[in-house]
Amino acid sequence: QVQLVESGGGLVQAGGSLRLACVASRRILSINVMGWYRQAPGKQRELVSTITSDGRTSYADSVKGRFTILRDNAKNTVYLQMNSLKPEDTAVYYCNADIDSIFKFWGQGTQVTVSS
Repeated sequence: QVQLVESGGGLVQAGGSLRLACVASRRILSINVMGWYRQAPGKQRELVSTITSDGRTSYADSVKGRFTILRDNAKNTVYLQMNSLKPEDTAVYYCNADIDSIFKFWGQGTQVTVSS
């Protein structure tokens, strides 16, 4: 079992930045993949970014060059640094922990709203 707690969401103007944090209840080095997803109103949840236990990262095309996923193993925390935010980035952002592609855990989500 893994509990995930997200924080850092809020309201920001277009072009601004936010940093989301996801604190896990266990050592994140023991989790194969940590990721961030988002869900906008009326849309399906979509993958934003992932980071593996050995540090490999991936990004959705829509956020490449603007978002960066980071990991602090000592704090069991994964961050999503979001720069140059756009109104279309508005969504609830969820942290995800994937263990062996079998066990998937989700945080409660944090709202990000980008005004134009």
